[in-house]
Amino acid sequence: MMETQTSPKDEVAEAVELELEAVIGFNGHVPTGLKCHPDQEHLVYPLGCTILIQAINTQEQNFLHGHGNNVSCVAISKSGLYIASGQVTFMGFKADIILWDYKKRELMARLSLHKGKIEALAFSPNDMYLVSLGGPDDGSVVVWSIAKREAICGSPAAGLNVGNATTVIFSKCRDEMFVTAGNGTIRVWELDLPNRKIWPTECQTGQMKRIVMSISMANDDSFFYLGTTTGDILKMNPRTKLLADTGPAKDKFSLGVSAICCLKMGGLLVGSGDGLLVFCKSPSYKPIKKIQLQGGITSITLRGEGHQFFVGTEESHIYRVNFTNFKETLITTCHFESVEDIVFPFGTAELFATCAKKDIRVWHTLTNRELLRITVPNMTCHGIDFMRDGKSIISAWDDGRIRAFAPETGRLMYVINNAHRIGVTAIATTSDCKRVISGGGEGEVRVWHIGHQTQKLEEALKEHKSSVSCIRVKKSNEECVTASTDGTCIIWDLVRLRRNQMILANTLFQCVCYHPEEFQIITSGTDRKIAYWEVFDGSVIRELDGSLSGAVNGMDITVEGVHFVTGGNDHLVKVWDYNEGEVTHVGVGHSGNITRIRISPGNQYIVSVSADGAILRWKYPFPS
Repeated sequence: MMETQTSPKDEVAEAVELELEAVIGFNGHVPTGLKCHPDQEHLVYPLGCTILIQAINTQEQNFLHGHGNNVSCVAISKSGLYIASGQVTFMGFKADIILWDYKKRELMARLSLHKGKIEALAFSPNDMYLVSLGGPDDGSVVVWSIAKREAICGSPAAGLNVGNATTVIFSKCRDEMFVTAGNGTIRVWELDLPNRKIWPTECQTGQMKRIVMSISMANDDSFFYLGTTTGDILKMNPRTKLLADTGPAKDKFSLGVSAICCLKMGGLLVGSGDGLLVFCKSPSYKPIKKIQLQGGITSITLRGEGHQFFVGTEESHIYRVNFTNFKETLITTCHFESVEDIVFPFGTAELFATCAKKDIRVWHTLTNRELLRITVPNMTCHGIDFMRDGKSIISAWDDGRIRAFAPETGRLMYVINNAHRIGVTAIATTSDCKRVISGGGEGEVRVWHIGHQTQKLEEALKEHKSSVSCIRVKKSNEECVTASTDGTCIIWDLVRLRRNQMILANTLFQCVCYHPEEFQIITSGTDRKIAYWEVFDGSVIRELDGSLSGAVNGMDITVEGVHFVTGGNDHLVKVWDYNEGEVTHVGVGHSGNITRIRISPGNQYIVSVSADGAILRWKYPFPS
């Protein structure tokens, strides 16, 4: 559990922990965050506060929970026995490094010295030491003893007239030497254990001023290579501390050399901020083999000797590349922006759709595989729904258009232009597939008749004063409810197309659900209260505290109406007993604000999505 000010466990003492089945997510912005474990069977990578251990050949995942804030760096020891991870924290607070036991998948030690952020970590070749680099507010380098789990010594990482050190690498042969580099600083350090000191030597680069982004050491310690923001590579000799060569002279790497990796057989794998992956050799550094990937490359990690390797990019793609044919296979994809919505097709839990920024993606539930991606460049999708017949995905976009796509091919079926003035913010469909109900940023609710070839506006209902956040339709299609950030929920008569009832509260409503018997609705929003209301007269029946901190943004209720689930800015998934109004289960695993949550048809899973791009699948805790 996370040690925050109030542990989530205190909040709901009787609640059982919800079982996390799978995570779709990878934070591609962490430099060298993707690691292939020495056992060659697992990938290790960060997602928010969690570290995922993903089996390469199967779907099996393990999760390391322990950080109270986002993970900023990961390292694995040469033997594979230990994983170390560092995090960011708030200004002035201590940032933790956690040492994990890989085999047991559990926390061994928490090392706290640095403030603000852990920038980088490296293990010594014989698992004796761990070196850590503090962030810009901290600026120190510390060497830790792994056996004693305590700091041996520390020192400011860079000199007085240069910038921060941002990368660190250990010697491949000796436990007493490591290198740090960053903005205008390259230092080779010697550990003097008897005196508990580390001694730095500045490396000389002559007139060259460079900002180092990435670093890699040759297997015999003969040279180390530095990738720079300028887009060139420096080759340094750690014994003489002198520059051996630099290149390429002409076609430098666009957006910098963001990842670099030495191969045993000689030569380098180089990744650029522009997504170009290259195999090259010193001293010319001209591409011998190259491929273009999607998103800036932040990690290159070898499987074994490097006959195969994995590449992670900022767009949260993980590629597997075979060295001989130098062809990429996309093995993991996920959203890299806030996920706005999640929806299951009617009656099946086999797949689901999510939307984030410019993408709508359809996922296969059991394998976490992306089946389809629909992209509308430079737009943001706010909401999606499947038509009951499964023939179309209806989506709401910030350019004021409603777009319908075919779920198998992603083909655009039709567009409703100018559906709303300030963007379409919420959408729902009726079960007879004849109507779409949309809500806009200006507060209008519009009812559209969907024919075979035509889509026409039936009515524009102008009651809300601000954006519509959620729409739910009654089973009979004769009524719907809309929640808005203006502090009202309105129940609409869809036959006579007018308002039936209005509910007022001092909150920005984010979500609403009909109880399956449809004489009550439940709402929630920024006041953290979950309220039950009578549909008939709009009176409040009861109020529960939905969370101790932060808005409740998503809720869903089972078909039977016995339980419902909520998620919000406290990062917790909660399962509630509807009649008792009590939390039965709590799910800890998100590190971003939960934006939406759904129970799958058939009550097998709960799927929650969050602002950090993660999709989490939980086991539904009651027998269905």
